[in-house]
Amino acid sequence: MRIKKLFISVFLSFTFFACFCATVAAADLRLIPPDKIAYPELKFELPKAERVVLENGIVLYIMEDHELPVVNLNALIRTGSIHDPEGKEGVAELTAYVMRTGGTKKLKSDEIDKRLDYLAATASVSVHADYASANFSVLSKDLDEGLNLLSQIFMSPAFEKKKLELVVQLKKEDLRRLQDNPQRLAFREFNRLIYQNDPRGRLTSNKSLDNISRNDLKIFHRRFFHPNNIMFAIAGDITKEQAIEMLTKHFGSWEKGPAAEKIPAPSANPKGGIFYLPKEIPQSTIAAGQFAPGKHNPDYYAFTVLDFIAGSGGFNSRIFSAVRNNEGLAYSAGSFYRAHSSFGVFGAYALTKTSSTMQTLSLINSVLDDINSNSVTGDELSWAKQSINNGFIFSFTSAENIATQQMGIEFQKLPADYLEKYRERIESVSPEDLKKLANTYLDKTNNVVLILGDYKNFDKPPNQIPEPVIIKQQD
Repeated sequence: MRIKKLFISVFLSFTFFACFCATVAAADLRLIPPDKIAYPELKFELPKAERVVLENGIVLYIMEDHELPVVNLNALIRTGSIHDPEGKEGVAELTAYVMRTGGTKKLKSDEIDKRLDYLAATASVSVHADYASANFSVLSKDLDEGLNLLSQIFMSPAFEKKKLELVVQLKKEDLRRLQDNPQRLAFREFNRLIYQNDPRGRLTSNKSLDNISRNDLKIFHRRFFHPNNIMFAIAGDITKEQAIEMLTKHFGSWEKGPAAEKIPAPSANPKGGIFYLPKEIPQSTIAAGQFAPGKHNPDYYAFTVLDFIAGSGGFNSRIFSAVRNNEGLAYSAGSFYRAHSSFGVFGAYALTKTSSTMQTLSLINSVLDDINSNSVTGDELSWAKQSINNGFIFSFTSAENIATQQMGIEFQKLPADYLEKYRERIESVSPEDLKKLANTYLDKTNNVVLILGDYKNFDKPPNQIPEPVIIKQQD
């Protein structure tokens, strides 16, 4: 009996499998290639955050999202390390750090930390070259107390001496550890070279840290941290009315300050050339670049596409394919495009073994020369535009992201329709646009090339390279 049941079971299973295969085979005859499938047109409609200006000049971007009982606040402040006094590089960074960690006029630093921990809230302040930012998150039920703490951090920081001394020591240790991170060290020195004779090229050093006092932090804070110099994007479990009420309650008494200082673009192109930063290690880091169009330049969209094709587009980009896929000379290679409001920086990079350093640099140059002399193919252009636009859509994954990006558009003084028109402007880029940009921006006349590594053992003697320059790391 058991054998009979087993036979029946096997027979039914076989019959089912045969029928399944037949169905699949029949279905295969009707399969359509993926590139032939017709989809309805994708419509991208960006939700709008509500913009409000408080009486003291604070600009708010508000977006409700009641899915979670959390409120997120992001801030942008018109300042930056570009405003560090000469000889006191690091003031901006230390000011931001100690604002958060150094207590307030009402509360000691330990008490601030305890209250934030109790609320399960997070708060940070950081400085970049030409702006400062802050991030804050708290449960919506604790928003009143959370904003009370945040307003104290912004409006009345105490800059406790012990916290300043601690962060100075931490920063000095960070500078010392640069020696253990060749890639970070190389790009730090690359920035110094490309921003020659510009405040952006003045870097924090042990010497400059020793020149900074607690009073320097107070002066920097008074100079830049005031309500008409700041924007907030607030998103989450909060209504527009509640946001206005809460921000007015905790920041409304903050008095206005002087108008925001204009941040100039670099005044001149850097002096091009090849610079060696000696380091006896078995690998080299190559970084080469020059200035490029900024976001206010009409060429910005086309250059974004050009950079994607050149090296930032991953496996299919030209530099990656030529250096890694085809020749196996580097485990990481590509390009980057840092677009600021009034200018940009375009560069190529590679991490390779010492014995293939100059071969890798030569290959990168040949890739850029080829882009310059030959038009980009239609397939490359289509791939780049589609990839960029698809990625752009996924940068709006939350109400916080949407509000923060819309705040950023005004902060950078970009056109109001920048986000709405971005995909359309990328799509309109033509092969002729790329050819024009390549001829303009891929000229190596002003190219700054930094190579960190054991230059005495490079695969091509340095004396065969035009005017190599040996530089010293800034301590």
